[in-house]
Amino acid sequence: MQLHQYQFEKVTDYLHHRDPYLMVDRIVSIGDRSVETAKLVSGNEFFIPGHFPGAPIFPGAMMQELTTQSAGVLIAAKFNPNSEYDTHDPHFNEYALGVLVKVNSARYKSFARPGDELLVSVTLNDVVSGVFDFSASIKVAGKTIMRNAFQLTNIKSSLLTAAS
Repeated sequence: MQLHQYQFEKVTDYLHHRDPYLMVDRIVSIGDRSVETAKLVSGNEFFIPGHFPGAPIFPGAMMQELTTQSAGVLIAAKFNPNSEYDTHDPHFNEYALGVLVKVNSARYKSFARPGDELLVSVTLNDVVSGVFDFSASIKVAGKTIMRNAFQLTNIKSSLLTAAS
């Protein structure tokens, strides 16, 4: 399968995710096998008031999603099977990119709270049979608060819309 590379100005040109589920605020850098992104925890995220009332923290599940979305940026930029790519039309692309297939490990060392900027570093370790193996970390103020390892793959877009 031929792969294509893209370079865009906006996060939403790489990812199909949209508010309120788009976690990546900005792209810091994209390398050949790595990406760095950032997320400012505003406190206005839809899930913050309930997690937890009186002690708001950014959920670990959302940190996992933030790392997978960041990896999705790398796939869209450097490992894209779509000869033309448009995230603004949900029916345009032949392939859906970066679908989560496995979380190998996740370790949470601290919390992220409203006002914190999360700096995400994702590294592509290997690609085997169309499965992308990643490791990632999230830092706040230079301190690592989360590390994880996971796998993503690209699937035909029609599988997302098929009846179950």
